[in-house]
Amino acid sequence: MVMIKKYCLFCDELIPTKPEGDYDRYIGCSCAPGGSYRLLRDSYESINSLPFQKKRNMLHLVSAYIRERNDCGEEVILSADDLDTIVNSPNIPVTIEDKSNRLLQHLYRHSEGLGEAVVIQPLSSNYNLTYSPNLQELVYIIEKLRSEQFIIREGMNFQLTEKGWSEAAASAGGQPLKPCSVLIANEGVLCTEWQERLLPNIEQFGYLPRLLTHTTHTKPQNLETYSLELIADSKLIIADLTSQSPEVYFTAGYALGLNIPVVWTVNSSDAELLPVKIKELRPIVWDTVEELLVILQQRIS
Repeated sequence: MVMIKKYCLFCDELIPTKPEGDYDRYIGCSCAPGGSYRLLRDSYESINSLPFQKKRNMLHLVSAYIRERNDCGEEVILSADDLDTIVNSPNIPVTIEDKSNRLLQHLYRHSEGLGEAVVIQPLSSNYNLTYSPNLQELVYIIEKLRSEQFIIREGMNFQLTEKGWSEAAASAGGQPLKPCSVLIANEGVLCTEWQERLLPNIEQFGYLPRLLTHTTHTKPQNLETYSLELIADSKLIIADLTSQSPEVYFTAGYALGLNIPVVWTVNSSDAELLPVKIKELRPIVWDTVEELLVILQQRIS
């Protein structure tokens, strides 16, 4: 099918379009980088003929709406009748604080973990990330977030700080944390270390961890017992082989059978006790929780 180039009404870029029934699909403009949206063909001229001031007040908001919905994996289908509804929606950010939050959410969606850089280039084609009417406002928002230590900027590379990551994760519309199950033996000291010092940091990698232990006795507070349903719902398994728990081996093996990624770990005190076949899996050997956290971040990313 031959594509026809047309101007996107919302970002004013000349881009390929292709007809799909009564709609045209607009591909790869600043409203949908790497994606597309559909516009009712008969709406093109009616939108284009709107008064200049009305277009100036609304089209950049529609561009931002298309981009955010695309970025969240949603199909965007528009007609002229939808524009007023979009612009007047309570979900459209108005304050600088709300617009700043949209940029944090964008960085969060595109980061696999804390410390990963996201490229935004060129800025002149990306001020719709913050629903801003112009580049100047986007630059102001970036500098504000940088001065408040929510982000780190190096040229066109942007990173969320720990503060920015937490803020974005807690915000509506941010990328949801992926479920992660952490399998450990029921050892009091180990449980305490993982609960208090390791699990909170795993959230910074984009995962919501659940600490699971197998026991027929009273289990420590905030731990859950092994459940095959919980394992099947997980996007990542961290299996610690310290103390050689048979249940950890079994449950991690079950996860592998479901094609769920498993990261193996073991304290250095038990590393030499592992069976040869397990050693071939190259588990992370750790001495301190701090050391384990650094290696886990590298492995998960």
